[in-house]
Amino acid sequence: MREIDITRGIIGNHIDDFYNALESDVIIVGGGPSGLVAAGLLAEKGVNVTVLEKRLAPGGGIWGGGMGYKYVIVQEEAVHMLDHFSIPKREYEKKFYAVDSIALASGLIFGAVKRGVNIFNLVTVEDLLIREGRVTGVVINNVFVQMNQFPVDPLTLEAKAVVDATGHDHDVIATLARKNDVKLNTPTGKTLGERSMFAKSAEELVVENTKEVYPGVWVCGMSTASVYGGYRMGPIFGGMLLSGEKLAGMLLDVCSK
Repeated sequence: MREIDITRGIIGNHIDDFYNALESDVIIVGGGPSGLVAAGLLAEKGVNVTVLEKRLAPGGGIWGGGMGYKYVIVQEEAVHMLDHFSIPKREYEKKFYAVDSIALASGLIFGAVKRGVNIFNLVTVEDLLIREGRVTGVVINNVFVQMNQFPVDPLTLEAKAVVDATGHDHDVIATLARKNDVKLNTPTGKTLGERSMFAKSAEELVVENTKEVYPGVWVCGMSTASVYGGYRMGPIFGGMLLSGEKLAGMLLDVCSK
């Protein structure tokens, strides 16, 4: 065993994956539940999907359950997505299921990877590529460069569709609006900001507002609340799963053109 052989294996395989991601069909920024569901469903259909996650571990807000209690809730309408990704569930009340948060996060991650999704962690999106009024890709850097404010230039990735799945922070749309003074597909043309908790309405709106918000860029999951003025819902995740499912259907049409 030579240490250099270990290093060679790591670098070579990473470069192969990264090269394949230079031109993707879909780039999903943020590896939370809605983004992972959409990525997995798209990859099943042969779509080249890249997920960029700035944290060490994808999974978004799933891992911590509710206040550290390791279960989250999924309503009956979204149970088919749990089954699709082979994630165990426990019915605790009519039409509601308790799901181990660790099983849910790890199941969605592994489910996406085994379907062919290319996931890169510790990567941050600091800007966008915009050509003739359409988002055509992302500008990326190592998260430690951003954290330490090092003067290191970024790289770029291109895609037919870019998705803001960054959650409450809606990083992609916030950057788009701040740097380009564009009109978004919202009632005011601007982001509306997330409202306080109202689980029932939040679950409905997160699915309803999963849509293209500017040519070439879509929102899903909690990014929809920040962009369209929806509510937060706490540790119930059915809406996240259904948002990802809806997004996948929309982007299949885009990728087929």
